[in-house]
Amino acid sequence: MTTKLRCLLLDDELPSLQYLKLLCQQIPDLEIVKSFISPKDLLAELPMLEYDLLISDIEMPDLNGLELAEQLRDKPIIFITAYAEYAADAFDLQAVDYIRKPLKIDRLKQAIQKLLSIRGSKPIEEKNFVQLNTDQGKYLLYFDQIAYIQTSSLDSRDKIVRLLDQKEVTLKNISFDKLIEILPEMQFCRINKKEIISMNIISSFSHDEIKSNFSLGTDAPLVFTLSEIYKTTFIQKLSL
Repeated sequence: MTTKLRCLLLDDELPSLQYLKLLCQQIPDLEIVKSFISPKDLLAELPMLEYDLLISDIEMPDLNGLELAEQLRDKPIIFITAYAEYAADAFDLQAVDYIRKPLKIDRLKQAIQKLLSIRGSKPIEEKNFVQLNTDQGKYLLYFDQIAYIQTSSLDSRDKIVRLLDQKEVTLKNISFDKLIEILPEMQFCRINKKEIISMNIISSFSHDEIKSNFSLGTDAPLVFTLSEIYKTTFIQKLSL
């Protein structure tokens, strides 16, 4: 039976920790048990935690990642750091992998697959569709066919899905929060209170709008409004 790797995350810089967590949430083989901004806090809680893997920064005050690893020799570790000089020491500690920053999701996936190979586990296949209630009954909605999703003008509880073939489907009584939970996080982004778009249709953007490569019929490509409260997440996803 295929099981997820239960992992702990550690980085003393909050933006880096949040970024690492965002990436790990996109890897179906991982289950995040807890994230820490302090190695001392991690050590304090360690006896109460069940985990299979630690993903850790190295350069940290008080106790660096290598010193921490000395106390965790029975658990695999993936190190993530901006500094190349720690590589030899990391592998002396039998680290699974050593990844240089800036971290990219493909490189992190490679490290996870390396650990899975060592453990003899099969990677979990990512699901590419979801079954939802629509105005057409039960509907298999394939993620790679979605251009964007917007609130229905007739009933705000419903959402209109515009497909790449320009057809549309009405999702019945579903919230944007639920959709964000269902959709692959790196493939879609909420950009304002009424719309979610596929990252694949983006051609360019400015501080308050997104230009797409998607058009309806013979019309010009659609332009979407980018709200301030969603801008940071949007830009983070573009950088992955």
